[in-house]
Amino acid sequence: MIKEFHLRVAPEIAGEPERLKEYVASSQKIPGNEIRHIEIVRRSIDARQRNVIINLNVKVYIGEPYDEEPVLLPDYPNVKNEEEIVIVGMGPAGLFAALRLIELGKKPVILERGKDVRDRIKDLKAINVDHIVNEDSNYCFGEGGAGTYSDGKLYTRAKKRGDVDRILKLLVGFGAVRDIMVDAHPHIGTNKLPPIIKTMRECILSHGGEIYFNTRVTDFLIEGDQIRGVETEGGERFKADHVILATGHSARDIFELLYRRDIEIELKPLAIGVRVEHPQALIDSIQYNCEVRSEYLPPSPYNISKQVNGRGVYSFCMCPGGVIAPCATKPGEIVTNGWSSSRRARATANSGIVVELRPEDFAPFYGMGPLAAVGFQSVIEKKAWEAGGRTQTAPAQRLVDFTEGKLSATLPDTSYAPGIRSVQIGEILPDFMNEALVEGFKLFERSMRGYLTNEAVVLAPESRTSSPVRIPRDRHTLQHIRIKGLYPCGEGAGYAGGIVSAAMDGEKCAEACVGKE
Repeated sequence: MIKEFHLRVAPEIAGEPERLKEYVASSQKIPGNEIRHIEIVRRSIDARQRNVIINLNVKVYIGEPYDEEPVLLPDYPNVKNEEEIVIVGMGPAGLFAALRLIELGKKPVILERGKDVRDRIKDLKAINVDHIVNEDSNYCFGEGGAGTYSDGKLYTRAKKRGDVDRILKLLVGFGAVRDIMVDAHPHIGTNKLPPIIKTMRECILSHGGEIYFNTRVTDFLIEGDQIRGVETEGGERFKADHVILATGHSARDIFELLYRRDIEIELKPLAIGVRVEHPQALIDSIQYNCEVRSEYLPPSPYNISKQVNGRGVYSFCMCPGGVIAPCATKPGEIVTNGWSSSRRARATANSGIVVELRPEDFAPFYGMGPLAAVGFQSVIEKKAWEAGGRTQTAPAQRLVDFTEGKLSATLPDTSYAPGIRSVQIGEILPDFMNEALVEGFKLFERSMRGYLTNEAVVLAPESRTSSPVRIPRDRHTLQHIRIKGLYPCGEGAGYAGGIVSAAMDGEKCAEACVGKE
C-alpha cells in the first residue's frame, strides 16, 4: 500500500530519515516496522513564523518494497542524414531546441559564438584577474549560455508555457541531482552545470547533430520573406529553411543586425539597478529568526518587492552563499550579476535590486526606437566603467552610505573578484532610479529588520536582467511576424526569463519547426 501525506515538520525531522519515519509512524498511526520507505515528492521552506517549518509532500510505502524509478532520456534517433535546422546560440533555449529536434527526427546545426565549457573558463579567469573581456567568450556567451556560469537556478513562474517537469527530468537524465524534481526552488549550481552541459553536447553530436564553436553569425540569408540560412564572421554560409534564433539577452550585435536588415524588433521594458552583498549569516538571522542557522536549513534566500511612487523596486536573481561576477560582454563597460555553487557555501549573499523601467523612461535619452533600452543600458555600463577606473573594478558604496548620499570612506571585503572602488553610485544612475532605490532600501528595512546596514555593500550596475528588445513572432506558428522560417526564441527574443522557461521555449520552437503542435 502507498499512502500520500502532506506534512509540516521541523527542519531536523525533515533532514533525518529515521526521525521522519518515526514522525510519520506516530502522527499517521502506522506501525513503524511496516514503513518500508518514505519518498519525498515535494519540499519547501516556510519561514514566515518564528519557528521555521518544512513542508513535505510524501509517499509512504507501507508493507511493500520501494524501487526508485530511473529517470531515462528519450530514445534519440540518429539524424545525421536528416533535414538540417540551424540554431543560433547554445544557451538553454538552443540546447533544448536541438535535443527536441533530434527527438523529432531533424538534424540540429548549432552555431555558437563562444567556446565550449572547458575553454570558456580561461576567459572567465581573464576578466576576473586581468580585467580582459573577450567579446565572444565570457559569462554571457559560450556553451550553455549565461546560465552555465551564473548560478543554475531552475525556479520559474512560467508554468503555463510548457512542461516544467519534463525539463527537470531531462536535466536529471543528463546528470543533475534528483532533488531538483523535489525542491520548490530547485538549483543546480555553477560548479555542477558544466559537466551536465558537456553531456548534452555529447548526446547531440553522437546522434548526428553538428556544433560549431567560435562561430559568430553576422548576417541572415533571406529571399523575399523567407529565411534561407545565415552567414558567419568567417564568411561561411549555413543554408536552412528553418533558423532558430536563440542568442540570449546580451547579443546586442544581433539586435543591431535585425534593425539594420529592417527585420522587425520592438522596444521592451526591463529593470536596471544595483547588486547588493550582505554577510550570509545576517540574512539567515533575519529570515530564519535565529542567531545561528540550523545545520538542517540551507543558506537563506530572500525575495522582496516594494512600490516607490508607483514604480516597482525589487530583488532579482538572489544568490545565497554566492559571489558577484563581472558579466561585461565587451571592453569599456561594467555589468554585475551573481551566482552560487551547489552547496551555496560562501560567506556572502547577494542580490540584484532593480527598478522597474518603462518605455517613456528611455525617451529623454534615446527616443522611442526599438534599440532605446539597449542605449540606456550601455550608457550606465560605460559610466560605471569610467567611475571604476576604466577597468572591471566596480563602483561600490556601503548600503547606508548609499541611502544617505555619502561617499564611503572604507569598503568591506567583497566576493567580486576584480575588486571594488568607492564611488557615489548616484552619479552613475539617472536621478529617478537612484531616488527609487534609496526609498526602496528604506522600505526593505521595514520588512527585513537589519537589512539596511553598512555591513552590506552596493555594486553598480545590475543591468542585464532581461532582454531590452522583443522580436515579434506569430503566436501560433512562432515564426517571425514577417520572415518565414525564422523562429525568435528564448530570453534574448523576449519570450523567457531563466533556464527553465528558455528551455521550454526552445522545445516549443523546435516543435514549431517540424509542424508539431
